[in-house]
Amino acid sequence: MSKSRVIYPGTFDPMTNGHIDLVSRAAKMFDEVVVAIAFGHHKNPVFSQEERIELAKVSLSHLPNVEFIGFDGLLVNFFHEQGATAVLRGLRAISDFEYEFQLANMNRQLDPKFEAVFLTPSEQYSFISSTLVREIARLRGDVTRFVPQVVVDAFERKHQQGW
Repeated sequence: MSKSRVIYPGTFDPMTNGHIDLVSRAAKMFDEVVVAIAFGHHKNPVFSQEERIELAKVSLSHLPNVEFIGFDGLLVNFFHEQGATAVLRGLRAISDFEYEFQLANMNRQLDPKFEAVFLTPSEQYSFISSTLVREIARLRGDVTRFVPQVVVDAFERKHQQGW
């Protein structure tokens, strides 16, 4: 019997407690979870892809069935390359659903075997977004409730480098 393998793609700039919640829950549902960290050309990320991979590894080191891979290109191609069973996406609000529904259907048009699985975050994480966390951190606000300590420390290093 083959193993179930889910891909959780995103830029993860930065990894938040909401992301950790979803990966932790997916790790109980699937044999293998791949946190697929997109290069993020269009988003101009604060952290490099290598930094984001390292932050994810440290943040999720307690989960033995999770691996971390950087990728660039079409998700549907990466899905095939990884021999995935499904792609995991988080839904915080109706607006997320509309976008993710459209994306899932487009990917299924590109590959009929493409499957998307949607999870809602635990209530205490439902409002957290990487975009909001980045903005709070950029303005030197306290993000300790929204991200793991390793990310707080990484933001501090960015500030010391003149971010």
